[in-house]
Amino acid sequence: MEEVARVVPAPADMGTAVIGVPEGDDLTLGLRLESVMEGVLVSGVVRGTAVGECVRCLDPVSQQVTVRVQELFAYPERAQAAEESGDEDAEDEPVLVDDQADIEPAVRDSLVTALPFQPLCRPDCPGLCSVCGARLADDPDHHHDLVDPRWSALQTMLEDSSVSDETKES
Repeated sequence: MEEVARVVPAPADMGTAVIGVPEGDDLTLGLRLESVMEGVLVSGVVRGTAVGECVRCLDPVSQQVTVRVQELFAYPERAQAAEESGDEDAEDEPVLVDDQADIEPAVRDSLVTALPFQPLCRPDCPGLCSVCGARLADDPDHHHDLVDPRWSALQTMLEDSSVSDETKES
């Protein structure tokens, strides 16, 4: 068993279109490598900072992400023997190549699924006005006087007519 602590640059596509760890930013790895009968079990924690945009107001969002990673990397001989025996799951198992374990897919799977689906700058973010795009956080009393289009013909009739509620006195 060996414990490894490293800071590595994040690979590309470590996130979604809305939020993710930018390529080249630091990822902190704290891993434990254990030799088991089937191969090498890699487990540990990965930490990084995801950046993106609030889905309501489009302000920048920064969030610390910590995920657990666990993956078994088969010894090449065991993987080949499993494939020859007709084990269908053996094709999908990661294999050690020249005594190296490529943990990037396992880190990506864990980290991307831990990111928020709809990141917010704050839980009560009011977002943007759907009519003019103004930030509602800057002006909480922001509103528009909108007339239901079904009543617009009546509104124009009232504006154009000279009808008043006052009665003439004789």
